[in-house]
Amino acid sequence: MLVAAAVCPCPPLLVPEVAAGAAAELDGARDACLDALGVLAVSRPDRLVVVGPAGAEGRGTHPQGAVGSFAGFGVDLRVRLGAGDAAPERELPPSLAVAAWLLERTGWTDAPVEALGVGEPLATDRCLEAGRGLAAGAERVALLVMGDGSACRTLKAPGYLDERATAFDAEAARALGAADTAALTALDAALAYELKVAGRAPWQVLAGAAEGARLGGELLYEDAPYGVGYFVAAWS
Repeated sequence: MLVAAAVCPCPPLLVPEVAAGAAAELDGARDACLDALGVLAVSRPDRLVVVGPAGAEGRGTHPQGAVGSFAGFGVDLRVRLGAGDAAPERELPPSLAVAAWLLERTGWTDAPVEALGVGEPLATDRCLEAGRGLAAGAERVALLVMGDGSACRTLKAPGYLDERATAFDAEAARALGAADTAALTALDAALAYELKVAGRAPWQVLAGAAEGARLGGELLYEDAPYGVGYFVAAWS
């Protein structure tokens, strides 16, 4: 059963070594993420599952001890998903590497941890099904859900400006802050793809996991630096 969830953005720029001289620009987002992870620790889960967007190479499950790297972003920095000496064949995709970095920052030892990388095109019904399966995996399950909003908020955004992006992000932020599983389920997957929303599938996995859990939510951070929607929320 799902007992808590934290929702965080997943840009590698969240890691100060990657952001370098611009690191201070995301201080507020980092602080909010750490606050959200504190909610997970207080929930005393039996199991923590990290969920984040992934390309073909990173889809599927990643065990505790899996390693990620920011070498692709010009930084010689490696992170490990929880404690352990596992030597998995695959590296963590960037979104899950950011999550592992956040967990290292908090010194996470509260419960065993594993990760699930989900593909951006994953249909809503399959996202919900995956979430239900995660929630049934232990008596007390917590989720750390990584994902960004639209990348089309400004002219300089990665996806250029799309006038539909602000409304989409506003509804996503409202749903995440209210722990509104129905609204997350109703997010338009086709529109999310057009707006380059990396978080749609992970958020809908969360919606499936939270069905019947009656969790309350709080939006801890909302902004669109670099023209990309970033949200932090805590559910408990």
